[in-house]
Amino acid sequence: MPPSAPGEAGTPWVLSLSCPDGPGIVHAVSGALADHGGNITESQQFGDPTTGLFFMRVAVTSGAPRDEIEAAIGALAARFGMTWRLDVSGRPMRTMVLVSKAAHCINDLLYREREGSLPVDIVAVVGNHPDLADLARFYGKPFHHIAVSPETKAAAEDRILALSEELDVELVVLARYMQILSPRMCEALAGKAINIHHSFLPSFKGARPYFQAHDRGVKLIGATAHYVTADLDEGPIIEQDVERVDHTSTPEALTATGADLERRALSRAVRWHAEHRVLLNGHRTIVFR
Repeated sequence: MPPSAPGEAGTPWVLSLSCPDGPGIVHAVSGALADHGGNITESQQFGDPTTGLFFMRVAVTSGAPRDEIEAAIGALAARFGMTWRLDVSGRPMRTMVLVSKAAHCINDLLYREREGSLPVDIVAVVGNHPDLADLARFYGKPFHHIAVSPETKAAAEDRILALSEELDVELVVLARYMQILSPRMCEALAGKAINIHHSFLPSFKGARPYFQAHDRGVKLIGATAHYVTADLDEGPIIEQDVERVDHTSTPEALTATGADLERRALSRAVRWHAEHRVLLNGHRTIVFR
């Protein structure tokens, strides 16, 4: 039997919200959902004493039409000062992936999407080099080569943003996209662009970071997935992964381990974002796993 369409009996919804902390929020949300035939199947919440904000994610099954549920939550939003989002649980999020030459992250995302473990619909792969066109086509994805140079950077970003709007993209993933986004583009993609990088920043910048790390005898390497902001590689962190290494690790072994860490951290960050498990808390994130 095909899954229920939104508004039909038994539609699974996911509600995520944040607001100033205070008494009665959980009671009000659960009551409003119950009033519309909602059966809560999962609920997580967190009150941050530092920022004074409250965060909540609720999975609920309801037969009420979407507009009725949204009206009920909208009334609560006005009462509690909420920022909120309601979506069909498990709906694949329309995603664009930006790449350069490294294949490990994009290949992992495409494979996980194909096997059904990543709730995204990758509608386009955009590369500033043509190297990964064949890989994208292998997975049946359109590839767009948009070259970037200092002289064409602004025009290239305009083309990417226009393509994103044309394809109704909800999430942009920088899968080892070796370009620094302009503040203008970061602002346009605020809260919906995820980047991945190795853990050596700011110590080992530039080319061949794992060779630099080997030369310094590092004992711990990792990867960080974060939202993109105008502060280079300093956006709100979603996920990190780490692994211990030792003196026997060659630069090539460090590079291979780092690539595996990048794949794992990025795929988890993308999945949690697509499942509405990540809520922004200033320059930090709340992640309901």
